[in-house]
Amino acid sequence: MIPRPLPVPYARHREGTQPPHDFPAYTSTIKRHPKRAPIELAQSLSEITGPTFEDLWCGPNATDLTRVNGREAMGQRIIVSGRVLDEDGRPMRNTLVEVWQANAAGRYHHDGDQHDAPLDPNFTGAGQVVTDDEGRWRFLTIRPGAYPWRNTYNAWRPAHIHFSVFGPSFATRIITQMYFPGDPLLETDPVFHSIPDAEARERLVSSYDANLSEAEYALGYTWDIVLRGRAETPAESR
Repeated sequence: MIPRPLPVPYARHREGTQPPHDFPAYTSTIKRHPKRAPIELAQSLSEITGPTFEDLWCGPNATDLTRVNGREAMGQRIIVSGRVLDEDGRPMRNTLVEVWQANAAGRYHHDGDQHDAPLDPNFTGAGQVVTDDEGRWRFLTIRPGAYPWRNTYNAWRPAHIHFSVFGPSFATRIITQMYFPGDPLLETDPVFHSIPDAEARERLVSSYDANLSEAEYALGYTWDIVLRGRAETPAESR
C-alpha cells in the first residue's frame, strides 16, 4: 500500500486569488464573517493525520444523482468529471469528494429553501465519491437551475454545484463551487466576483468536453480541483 503523505505546512495564498471574509456586494458576508481576531488553537495529532478513506468507511460511492428508487429526475442530464491534484499536478488518491446542488428548477432538497419552484421527488441533489489512483472523480447529475437569493432586488445565482474536498486530515477540508461556461449570470454574481483575480475566478468555471459527453444522453463538463500552488482552486473555507 502506498503511504499517504502528511500535510505540508500552511502557506499563504497569492493575494487576490481567494475570496475575502467581508465583501460588501455579497451582503450576507456582513453577518457571516468574524469581527474579532480568531483564537489560534494548536492542532492535535488526530487533526493532521486523519481521516483516511481507503477502507470506504465514509460509505459507498453515490455518483448517479439522476435517479431515486429507479425513478428518473427531471432536467438536462450532465456528466461532471475531473481530478483532485496537488500543486505539482500529482493526483490526490483516496480523497472524499462530496457534491450538493439545486434541481433543474433551481430549488434545493432542503427545508430551508422556500423558493417558489417545484421540488423533484426523484432528485436529492447530493452525492459523494472517493477519488481513484489518478485522483479522478465523476458524477452523473442534472444541470442545476438558477435561483433568486435576495442579495439585492432581482438577484439570481448562476447555475453551480457545491463541492467539498476532504483531504488526508480534518484540517484539510475545503469547500468551493463549480460554474458552467457561458452563463450570463456570472457577470453580475457577487459570490463569483468576490475573488479579485480574474484568472483565479475562471478556475471555478468548468469546460464543455465533447469526449466526456454521451451521444443522445448527457453533456460532459470537466473541472479539476487544485489544492495548492499558483493554479490553486479558490475556496470558501480558507
